[in-house]
Amino acid sequence: MASTAQHASKFTRYLNSETGPKTVHFWAPVLKWCIVIAGINDLQRPVEKLSGTQQLALMSTGVIWTRWAGFVIKPRNMLLASVNFFLGGIASYQLYRIVDYRRTAGDSPAQVFSYILKGNEALEPAEAPAAVKDTIKA
Repeated sequence: MASTAQHASKFTRYLNSETGPKTVHFWAPVLKWCIVIAGINDLQRPVEKLSGTQQLALMSTGVIWTRWAGFVIKPRNMLLASVNFFLGGIASYQLYRIVDYRRTAGDSPAQVFSYILKGNEALEPAEAPAAVKDTIKA
């Protein structure tokens, strides 16, 4: 009987804690997992359809907020740190895919950087892949 009261006490403390389910510190990271799941689904997307600026922003957000949520802000919110860690990791991998795709297409590092920041408009129609040329003309 005492163990049941002890478990209820831990649950009650968790329920009423600063990062418990009665606070935005719980629900914001839970809902942010939807962005991570969308990023996982984008792993199947063709590389030429990925946005470099979007992935750069997601990676930056993930890296910055992992540090802040896990080590700087009080109370420490490990749920927020974990979701941002995965967000940054998936976005980093997507950026790697973009860089690898552009490097194998023969771009210089400066062209790859320009492509990440500007997308298809950074490419001249003569150097764009055939699929991209059609979208530029349209």
